[in-house]
Amino acid sequence: MTSSAQLPSTGTLDVQTFINAQPLSRYQLRIVLLCFLIVFLDGLDTAAMGFIAPALTQDWGIDRASLGPVMSAALIGMVFGALGSGPLADRFGRKGVLVGAVSLFGLFSLISAFSANLDQLLALRLLTGVGLGAAMPNATTLLSEYTPERLKSLLVTSMFCGFNLGMAFGGFISAKLIPLFGWHSLLLLGGLLPLLLALVLLVGLPESARFLVVRNRGAERVRAVLKPIAAAEVALAQAFSVPEQKTVQSRNVFQLIFSGTYSAGTLLLWLTYFMGLVIVYLLTSWLPTLMRDSGASLEQAAMIGALFQFGGVLSSVAVGWAMDRFNPHKVIGVFYCLAGVFAYCVGQSLGKVTLLATLVLLAGMCVNGAQSAMPSLAARFYPTQGRATGVSWMLGIGRFGAILGAWIGATLLGLGWNFEQVLTALVLPAAIATSAVLIKGLVSHADAT
Repeated sequence: MTSSAQLPSTGTLDVQTFINAQPLSRYQLRIVLLCFLIVFLDGLDTAAMGFIAPALTQDWGIDRASLGPVMSAALIGMVFGALGSGPLADRFGRKGVLVGAVSLFGLFSLISAFSANLDQLLALRLLTGVGLGAAMPNATTLLSEYTPERLKSLLVTSMFCGFNLGMAFGGFISAKLIPLFGWHSLLLLGGLLPLLLALVLLVGLPESARFLVVRNRGAERVRAVLKPIAAAEVALAQAFSVPEQKTVQSRNVFQLIFSGTYSAGTLLLWLTYFMGLVIVYLLTSWLPTLMRDSGASLEQAAMIGALFQFGGVLSSVAVGWAMDRFNPHKVIGVFYCLAGVFAYCVGQSLGKVTLLATLVLLAGMCVNGAQSAMPSLAARFYPTQGRATGVSWMLGIGRFGAILGAWIGATLLGLGWNFEQVLTALVLPAAIATSAVLIKGLVSHADAT
C-alpha cells in the first residue's frame, strides 16, 4: 500500500522516494544485468590491445615501442566519447546515447580485426574508443537512477565489476584464441558481441525516469517506465517529481558541476580517477609484455595479466557493500593505499611465479576495486540534471591518466627500465589518489538529494 510519504494529497509521486520504498524488482535487476553486459564488453574491447600486443609485434615484425600510439589511440577516443556523451545524455536521454555507444565500439572493433598496418589499426582503435568512452558513464548514470539509496553503491559497483571481468575474460580467452586463430580473433569477438547486445538494448532497456521528470517529458512516459516496479502505486500518481527540481535551478550542466557546491568535489574526483587509471593502464597495457621480457611464456603472460583484472571482480562487490555502510571516501582511500603497497611488492617478486600471481591478484583487487567504486561515488554526488555530465567528465578527464599510464609504460621500457623499477614507480600515483579522495571526503562529501 502506498504511504502518505510516497504519495501526498497533491497526487505527486517523488520518484526516488518511490524507488527507495519498494523491494528490488525483476525489472530493476534486468537493468542491472543489461548495464553489466555493456560494461563487460567495454572492458573486453578496452583491454584487447594489451593482450594482442605480443602476438601483433611478432606477426608484423615491429618493435614494442611502435605500439605506443596504437595502445593510446582507443584511450584518446575514450576521452572524446566520455566528454561528449555526458552532456548529450543530460539533454537527450541516457538510453539513446547508450545504444549508439555500444553499436559504435562494436562496429569499429569488428572492422579493426581486418587492419593491414599500424596506421589503419590506430585510426580504427581511435574510433572504437569514442564508443567505449561514451558507454560506461551513461550505464553508470542510468543504473544509479533506478536503484534504491540503500543499495546504490553495491549495485553500481557490482555492475562496474563487469569492466574488470571483461578485461579478465579478454586475457583468459586470448590465451586460448590467439595461439589457435591469431590476434584478429579477439577483435572479431569484441566486435560481434556488442552489436548483438545493442539490439537487445533497443528492446529491453528503459529510459531513466528521473531524466524524464527533470526534462518534463510527460507523466505518461514516466508512468510507463516506473510501472513494472510497482504498478498499483504508480497508477495513483497524477504527476511525478524528484528533489532536484526544488534545489537545483541551473539547466547549464557545466555551470552546475562547477558551482560552489560541487566545484571542489569535481576537481578532486578528477584527480583521484586520473591517478587510479595511471596505475590500471600501465599494468593493463604492459604487464603481459613485461612478463614476456622476464622469460614467461605467452600463455603465462596473458594469464597473469588477466589475474590483475580478475582481482577487481573479486573486490568490487565488497567495496560497494562497504560504501553503503561506512564513509565511502575512507573505504576507497584504503583500497588505493593498499594498491600502491601491493604494486611495489609485485615488483619485488619476479621469478617466484606463485607469489607473483598472488600479488598481482591482490594489486588488482585493490586498484580495480577502488576504480570500480569511483563512478558510484560520482553518481551519488551529482544531481539528476548534471549526473551524466558529472560522471562522464570524471571518466573522460581520468582517461588522460590512462593515456599517460600507457605512454609511461612505453617510455620507461624504451629507457631500459626493468620490471622492478616500473612497478615501484606506481607507488606515487597510488599515494596521490589516496590523498585526493580523502580530501574530497573532508571538503565536499554530501550526496545529492
